[in-house]
Amino acid sequence: MEKELKAFRKLIVWQRAHELTLLIYKASEKFPKHEMFGLTSQIRRATVSIESNIAEGYALGTAPNYLRHLNISVGSLAEVECQIEVSHDLNYLNDKDYNQLIEFHVKLATCYNV
Repeated sequence: MEKELKAFRKLIVWQRAHELTLLIYKASEKFPKHEMFGLTSQIRRATVSIESNIAEGYALGTAPNYLRHLNISVGSLAEVECQIEVSHDLNYLNDKDYNQLIEFHVKLATCYNV
């Protein structure tokens, strides 16, 4: 049973989402302390939501449930894109981190054909 529950880890879309999550966490460590309960928290929760919805939908075992959760994760992906832009515009992300996050965002978005 444990093996089946972890099967979502084999999904390329989940692997890319997880990679983006780790990058977001690392980059957001540099955000100002006053953003801890604002933008830092929001971008982290949104990026975790992407991979969590992929895993949850896959674990439910039916195509309609999986597709519904994929749609939710696409919404979170758009939210993260917006938050990356805001973070960069506020100079919380340097150009290198910004470009890396956008590159991984695009890489993940291609899994959804969006």
